[in-house]
Amino acid sequence: MNPTVRKFDAVIVGAGGAGLRAAIQLSESGFKTAVITKVFPTRSHTVAAQGGVAASLGNSEEDNWHWHMYDTVKGSDWLGDQDAIEFMCKKANECVIELEHYGMPFDRLDNGRIYQRPFGGHMSNFGEKPVRRSCAAADRTGHAMLHAMYQRNVKANTQFFVEWMALDLVRDAEGEVLGVTAMDMETGEIVVFHAKATIFATGGAGRIYYSSTNAFINTGDGLGIAARAGIPLEDMEFWQFHPTGVAGAGVLITEGVRGEGGILRNAQGERFMERYAPNAKDLASRDVVSRAMTTEINEGRGCGPNKDFVLLDITHLDPATIMKRLPGIREIAIQFAGVDCIKEPIPVVPTCHYQMGGIPTNYNGQVVIPGKRSQNEIVPGFYAAGECACASVHGANRLGTNSLLDLLVFGKSAGETAVETLKLSPKAHKDLPQSEIDRALARVDRLNSQKDGANVHETRLAMQRTMQKHAGVFRFADLLKEGVEKILEVQKDVQRTEIKDKSKVFNTARIEALELDNLIEVAVSTMISAEARKESRGAHVRNDCPDTAECPDGRDDKNWLKHSLWYKEGNRLDYKSVKLTPLTVETIALKKRAY
Repeated sequence: MNPTVRKFDAVIVGAGGAGLRAAIQLSESGFKTAVITKVFPTRSHTVAAQGGVAASLGNSEEDNWHWHMYDTVKGSDWLGDQDAIEFMCKKANECVIELEHYGMPFDRLDNGRIYQRPFGGHMSNFGEKPVRRSCAAADRTGHAMLHAMYQRNVKANTQFFVEWMALDLVRDAEGEVLGVTAMDMETGEIVVFHAKATIFATGGAGRIYYSSTNAFINTGDGLGIAARAGIPLEDMEFWQFHPTGVAGAGVLITEGVRGEGGILRNAQGERFMERYAPNAKDLASRDVVSRAMTTEINEGRGCGPNKDFVLLDITHLDPATIMKRLPGIREIAIQFAGVDCIKEPIPVVPTCHYQMGGIPTNYNGQVVIPGKRSQNEIVPGFYAAGECACASVHGANRLGTNSLLDLLVFGKSAGETAVETLKLSPKAHKDLPQSEIDRALARVDRLNSQKDGANVHETRLAMQRTMQKHAGVFRFADLLKEGVEKILEVQKDVQRTEIKDKSKVFNTARIEALELDNLIEVAVSTMISAEARKESRGAHVRNDCPDTAECPDGRDDKNWLKHSLWYKEGNRLDYKSVKLTPLTVETIALKKRAY
């Protein structure tokens, strides 16, 4: 039986920051807009962003977008596209002030301006000293952002489909995207959302790793759906490990703690970051800090009975400052680490946090793939923004608080581009190809009929442990090679997963199995892309790439200054050039990255 078809001008998958911002743009322009989300919008993973959103407002000291752009290119280890980075940094102030006008309750300075705190890698005067650039609402910035934008969407009459899961893209013979198939979790009903514009804002896929700061909903749904529809995934080898996850729990401790004056210490009580980044110290770029912490642990200077974590110390700060600027962090430390950070330091360890890669897009939010005419041909009707997209503004490593900026700027940009395209599009929707609808139904039917298959939980655990061991903070040639073989074996099990519960109403077993279908695409793309990249760059650091004059810190610009593209069909890898030419300013020239 064919599923029900519901028609909209635009359908957005994901109701985090990027999805809500895109929806505002479309709904306020008068277009009928649907937002599909697995959880209630204010429970989306943007709620976990604590520290702030980057913008060169210069409210407490001099700053400008040129310095922000330089820091972002440097942070990306020159793998970021400089046109998109310029676009983001120039738009930052506008988007943050716009958000404030939506009712975002930013903290304030005594003069009434938005409070800004320093964050890792954000410097003044092209890397001279740390600068206050991160606009914060205490340590609950993402939470406040979601509520402000959700309220704006309610006012604009955006239609939300809560507790629905997108299944697959619908593309016609010419490759145009005509919407998505989705499942209502409450009833098990499958519906086709037929739209002229489809925007993916599905967030990241950190749950491919065993230890992650990501919520359990972060299962790479947009990436898995795109890969199955023939869209390549870009730069999937680059995963950021946040330096400060609570040891043993993985819960995020914001970089804002170090921005407020927190210090990392080893078992001897030494402030060890002075040895690894003498200028920026604890506010060096995240990949630098994570590797320094891992080195301290590997060399026996870790803390605890197993010497497997370091300490984040804010006991020297005024308790009033902690209660005003970091109230949520104190609560997390008490709940998950069993320590009151006013009196004793927090045990922390690097934990998988963010994917720099994703669905390839341009700075207008349009999905682009290699074609006959160029490396970046637009996929009609398809847009992506936020962590699931790769613009690429983060390159090989993201700077803290650039993620909330990314979803604001590119959520708005994708929405604006869709609005302009919809104004010119015919009133009638194009015909739906039955074969695409059947493809989504076949995946669900396989789960319903599978017998003597693999256990979903055990298969997912095997994937997570393989990723944790073979593609972690440091990467080793032999482990990567072995990791490719192991993850492909896990993939075979995913193709025959079985669920015992075949019921339709709120069947979480079926949802978890469908999520695993998406996770494995991300895991395979990550491992294959990482094994193939024979250099160290940003978050991807290999043991077989020595530091030489031609390749500082193992970075090989001659052979590897290029984006990787992984295609699901045949696990094929392709590559495309990094855009080194900005929109209006001079190229930021290649140099060794140091803090």
